[in-house]
Amino acid sequence: MMTISPRVAVAAFASLLLASSAFAQGTAAPATSAPAAKTAKTEKARSPESLDCSKQADEKGLHGKERKKFRSDCIKEAKAKK
Repeated sequence: MMTISPRVAVAAFASLLLASSAFAQGTAAPATSAPAAKTAKTEKARSPESLDCSKQADEKGLHGKERKKFRSDCIKEAKAKK
């Protein structure tokens, strides 16, 4: 059978565990700020030249470095023609 002092120690320890989890929950950043930053980055306007060159790269099935190089050259040529 437990006496008073171990009961007090167990109660104090349990209080500390519960209080620490409550404090930890209060310091978390709001979840709504991350998606807002992500959508602002993805809503970047693209030029007609960029869109056209992307379509051409899709038709050729280019990916990775080859696609990046093709699009870069294509956009430079399209802007030079203007």
